[in-house]
Amino acid sequence: MTAHIVAMGGGGFATSHLGAPTNLDRYLVELTGKASPQVCFVPTASADDPQYINKFLVAYGTLGIRPIVLTLWTDAANAVARIQEADLILVGNGVTVNMLALWKAHGVGKAIKKRYAAGDIVLAGTAAGGNAWFEGCVTDSFGDFRAWRGGRGLLEGSFCSHFNSEDGRVGVYTDAVASGELPGGFAADDGAGVHFVDGSLASCVAEQSQQRVFRVQPSDSPSTSGVVAERMPVEIL
Repeated sequence: MTAHIVAMGGGGFATSHLGAPTNLDRYLVELTGKASPQVCFVPTASADDPQYINKFLVAYGTLGIRPIVLTLWTDAANAVARIQEADLILVGNGVTVNMLALWKAHGVGKAIKKRYAAGDIVLAGTAAGGNAWFEGCVTDSFGDFRAWRGGRGLLEGSFCSHFNSEDGRVGVYTDAVASGELPGGFAADDGAGVHFVDGSLASCVAEQSQQRVFRVQPSDSPSTSGVVAERMPVEIL
């Protein structure tokens, strides 16, 4: 029973023209292998922003899915229980640290881990939603960009989103990996992501050829300033 995780640097329906689903969104739905999958949208990082929820419902409503929205600000207990019904759990962007704190309080992290262990599931997320699956990330949840080890750890290593679109994030991430503050991991531009199957890297994907994914690892070589960033080949969706 296959379990997928797709962590995306940014993009998708939330930033597309007129809010239409993008090829990344279609890719996630297709990974479920279901004709009409149950898709659970988790907008915790945006404080359950109703406009964000509406964008999801409009965009994914064109993809033949059955939607669930996990809202922790209202009816949390019933929402968390329905995680076990999902074929695709899609976690939105926003404030990573606040999201994971609320997940812990309401048992969301444990429920997702249980669903992941059962297999036949796609876990996915954009930016904060991508950070969630790893051990650590770069976040601006505290104001400035900083390294933070607080992810769910379903995947080993770290993640850095918005690699091409936010000044200062790149340097903080590479310095953190070089120093050991964060373990090595992956960085993804908006519109690109990393796809793991049963915990192992299967592919890197992007909507356009200029959108990049990097594997970032510490290095002892004096010529590397303590870190090596390898640009990964991507499958164009």
